[in-house]
Amino acid sequence: MNFDSVSRKRDNSLKTESVNFKKIPRQSKLFLDFLSDSPSVARFYPETQTAPRDFAAAVLANYKIDRNELCSALREINISAEAGEKTLANIELLRESDCVTVVTGQQAGLFSGALYTIYKALSAIKFCEEIKAQNIKAVPVFWVAEEDHDFEEIRETFLVGREESIPGELVKIENTPKTHKENSPVGFVDLDETIKKTIDEFLANLPKTEFTDRASDLLRRTYRVGETFSTAFAKLLAKIFADHGLILLTPLNSKLKKICAPIFADAIERSDQIVSELLQRNTDLEENNYSPQVLVEEDSFPFFLLTETGERLALRRDLKRGKIKTRKSEIEFEKSELSEIARNSPDRLSPNALLRPVVQDYLLPTIMYFGGAAEIAYFAQNAVIYEILERPVTPVRHRASFTVVEPKHRRTLEKYELDFADLFFGKEKLSAKIVENFLNNGTARVFGEVEEIINAQLDNLDRYLLESDPTLSDNLVTRRRKILWHISALRKKYHRAEMLKNKTANRRIEALFADLFPRGELQERTLNMAAFLNLYGENFIKWVYNAIHTEEKNHQIIYL
Repeated sequence: MNFDSVSRKRDNSLKTESVNFKKIPRQSKLFLDFLSDSPSVARFYPETQTAPRDFAAAVLANYKIDRNELCSALREINISAEAGEKTLANIELLRESDCVTVVTGQQAGLFSGALYTIYKALSAIKFCEEIKAQNIKAVPVFWVAEEDHDFEEIRETFLVGREESIPGELVKIENTPKTHKENSPVGFVDLDETIKKTIDEFLANLPKTEFTDRASDLLRRTYRVGETFSTAFAKLLAKIFADHGLILLTPLNSKLKKICAPIFADAIERSDQIVSELLQRNTDLEENNYSPQVLVEEDSFPFFLLTETGERLALRRDLKRGKIKTRKSEIEFEKSELSEIARNSPDRLSPNALLRPVVQDYLLPTIMYFGGAAEIAYFAQNAVIYEILERPVTPVRHRASFTVVEPKHRRTLEKYELDFADLFFGKEKLSAKIVENFLNNGTARVFGEVEEIINAQLDNLDRYLLESDPTLSDNLVTRRRKILWHISALRKKYHRAEMLKNKTANRRIEALFADLFPRGELQERTLNMAAFLNLYGENFIKWVYNAIHTEEKNHQIIYL
C-alpha cells in the first residue's frame, strides 16, 4: 500500500476537536495558570513571552561550547543508534555558529513508553520547521533520559487487547531483565533473552493488519539482546523519525560528560546557594497556592553519585559536619573533593531533576523546551538555578496533547450521543446515561416517577408532623435522605444489570474507556504508539504531525 495516498485521503477527512485542560481531571493549578498565561505565574517563567528570534540571539551570545566536540559526540551517538542521513545532516548543521536547538526528552520507556513520548518529539520537530520559516537556523534534539533510575516506571507499557483474546481490555506488557540491579540508571540496564518473549507477548495482543509485519520488524530490530533499555529506545526513535532528522542525545556518553565538567564543578561550588534559592522558590510557589513539583529539603544536593557497581545514589549535605554523603552507604566527600571529581571524572556524577535541564541547556544552544505538565512545573522551580549559574532561562512550552479516536469508537460516541469529555465523569455515570436514554428508558421513567411520588408524599407528611411535633419533622429529614439513597442505590444496580444484559453496549463502553481514557487518565499517558503503527503504519506519525499546532494550549481530539 502507498503510504502517501492513504495519508492524503485521511488528512482531508480528519475531524478534530479541542478540550480545555480545565475540564480534564487532576490538572494542577500551576499547569492551568501557565496555559492561560496568568500574571501570577509570569515571574516563575521569565522568558516565556520572549520571541524566538530575540531569545536565539541571547542564547548564541552566551553559548561557549566547542560545537565540533559536541557534534562529534552526537554523531557517534546517532550513528550507533542507526540514525538516518537527515539526522546526520542536522548534526552537521549544528556545527554552524548560528544554529540553535529545540529540545524535548523522556525516559527510555519500553517500546518508547506512552504515546506522549512521540508527541513530544513531533512538537519539537514541528516548531523547528516553523521557526525555519522565520530564517532561524534550528535542529530538533531528543534528550534520552537514560540516567534516571526509576525502573518501575519504564519497564512496562500498555495496549488494548485484540478482540479475539482480551476484548477491549487494557493489557500490561512488562520486561525486567534477570540481571537488573536496583538504583541502576536505565542506560545501564541490559536487555536479555526475556525481551524476545516480551515482544512476542506484545505482538500477540495486536490484531493482524497489513502493517503488522512492519511493526513486528521495527520492535525486533531495535529491542535486541545486548542492547540497553536506552540504546534500544534510541534506535526505535531513530527509525520512527528518520525522515524528520531528529537528533538523539544520550547523556551517559563520556564525551558529553567531559564537556559538562565545567558546569558540574560550578554547580557543586554554588550548591549551597542553589539549595537556598530553591527552598525560597518553593516557598514563593506555595504562597501563590502552587504545589512544587520536586521536594527540596535543607540537606538536598543537586547531584547523584554513579558508583563503580552501577548504582545511582542521591547525595545529601551533612549540615552539621559540612560533608556531602550518600544515604545508603558510608561514602562521603568534602565539597572540594566533589568539585575535583566534576573536573576530572564527570562520569561519576549525574545531575538531579532540577539541575538536569540547566546542564542540558549549557550543552545545547536551546531556544525552546517542549515538555509535559510535570516538566513545566520543574521550570517554575529551576529558573533560579539558571540564574545562579548565569545561564539564560530557557522558555518552556507544553507539548502537543492528543487523544486519537478510532472509527469504531467514533461510532460508539455518535450512537450514544456522547462527547469525549463525558468520559471524565466515569464509567458508572456514562452507563447510566446510556441505559436511561437508549436501552430502557421506560424503567428509568418509572424510577423518576417513584422518586417524585415519594418526595411529594413525604412533603405532605412533613406538614402534618410540623403541626404535631416539630422534632418529628427534623427526624423526617434524615429518614428522607436514607429513603432516597436506597432508591438511588437500587437505580445504580439496575444500570449495571442492564449493561451486563446488553453485552454489545457493555463491550463498546468497556472498550471506549480502555482506549480513550485508560486507568482514568488521558490515552497519551498510558497507551503505546506501536499499537497505532500496527493499525495505520507510518500514516499515524504523519497524521499527528499535521495536526500539531505548537501554540495550541488545549487537548486535541483526532477522529480517524
